[in-house]
Order: sequence, then C-alpha cells, then structure tokens
Amino acid sequence: MASKSKTVLVQPINVIFKHLQQGTRVQLWLFDNLEQRLEGKILGFDEFMNVVLDDAEEVWVKDTKTKKTGDRQQLGRLLLKGENITLISPVPSPRA
Repeated sequence: MASKSKTVLVQPINVIFKHLQQGTRVQLWLFDNLEQRLEGKILGFDEFMNVVLDDAEEVWVKDTKTKKTGDRQQLGRLLLKGENITLISPVPSPRA
C-alpha cells in the first residue's frame, strides 16, 4: 500500500518573518535588474512585502561599464517596495 505524502505550502510572509526572527543576512533579487542584488538584515516588513533592510549593501553580480562582478557599495538602512523584489534568500556562504 503506497502512502500519500502531503505538500505543505509556506506563505512568503512566513519566510520573511523567519529571516527577521533569526537575524539572517539575506540577498534580495531585484525585479528587472540582473546586474545587482541587495544584501542586508531584515528589520521589518508589511503585508505588501515592503521590506526594511539594515546594513544594506549593493552587490554587483554582473560586469557593467562602471562596475565589476563582486563590487560592493554600502547603503545603510533602506526601505524597498515589495513590487521590486523578485526573490529573497539567505546570503550564500563563501566557497572554500
């Protein structure tokens, strides 16, 4: 007799809340911007997934005319509208 597995869906707001509680440094992929990502710690958010990041950095992941891959710029604290966020994930650990 085969057992059925249940799929549990996690709401995006719960994932954001988990990162907030754990103080995880996250990487945000921006809508319609393939050259850069934002990294920081989530300080707060709302039901529209607007996010406040602390110790935010702009990280370049693709070479452009003025920036090279890996370049970083400190931004401090910022508010990012939810409609500009494509993906939120923990910052990948550096490879050894």
